[in-house]
Amino acid sequence: MELYKNLSEPLKILRLVYYNEKESDKIKNMKKIYILLTFLVIGLFSTNPSYAIKIGLMTQVNEAGVGTNVNGRLIDVNTNKTVCTTDAMKGYVLVPYKNEIAIKSGGKYYALGTNSVVLRPDTSGYVSTKGKWYHGKLMIKNTNGTLTVINDVDLENYIKGVVPSEMPSSWHYEALKAQAIAARSFALANLGKQAKHGYDLKDNTEDQAYGGASAETNITNKAVDETHGLVLTYDMKIISAYYFASAGGMTSTSVWGGYAPYLRSVPSFDDDMGKNGHGVGMSQHGANNLAKQGYNAYQILQYFYQDVKFAKLNNET
Repeated sequence: MELYKNLSEPLKILRLVYYNEKESDKIKNMKKIYILLTFLVIGLFSTNPSYAIKIGLMTQVNEAGVGTNVNGRLIDVNTNKTVCTTDAMKGYVLVPYKNEIAIKSGGKYYALGTNSVVLRPDTSGYVSTKGKWYHGKLMIKNTNGTLTVINDVDLENYIKGVVPSEMPSSWHYEALKAQAIAARSFALANLGKQAKHGYDLKDNTEDQAYGGASAETNITNKAVDETHGLVLTYDMKIISAYYFASAGGMTSTSVWGGYAPYLRSVPSFDDDMGKNGHGVGMSQHGANNLAKQGYNAYQILQYFYQDVKFAKLNNET
């Protein structure tokens, strides 16, 4: 698997705690034990210490409804100047106009004089599109006569919108924590996957389902906060932690014609559900069933992914 482009090499190892093979074997056999976590502190080369990620919300559309819950503004990406202000809780329609973007107001369209704008709140607040609220800001681009709408958002706030979209918030708390770590790992390992569209990942299950701030719940936010910055690594690289609904018996090691050494074929603990998904990595129903039996998030993840270590993103970079 390719290394996340922004990872520094060599990685900065602050603290490394190994668990012995006997304990590892017990995890593999699903014995109830306490494990010592292996933590690496990973330094990221990034101009943004909050690790922003760009999520494609709409691609090649003819119009986009946008808004903010507080007063906001549209800023020309090319000049960094405000081209239009927006009122709180008021919807606006943006459309492509020649090589620019136009905004609808009072039943008429007005050209903004640019092909790329950013919508952001003036104060702490949310942006809106697709009938949902999002953290961060929206980037809207006119590309070849259609609009692409992107959510530029902090990584942790992104994960808060992923976990309840990928796993029911009513499920066991340890399963939700496992989902948060897997989703964070997948996101970082796949940054730039959708670069041809101008963003990192899509907001659907082609990458990860993402419902923005509208999807958040108190319990799933707690699971994200409690695992803040934690990722799964193999050979000192963040892994693409694949997951799926259920395997109906056994997980698979096949990665669409490829191979990843951290994947294993194990009983999925979801026999009652049948097969739903690609079967690679962590079974979400299996994770929930194991959590109900008393296994914690770290045991669950080390069961579904082999020879992995836990790492924490270095916020001091």
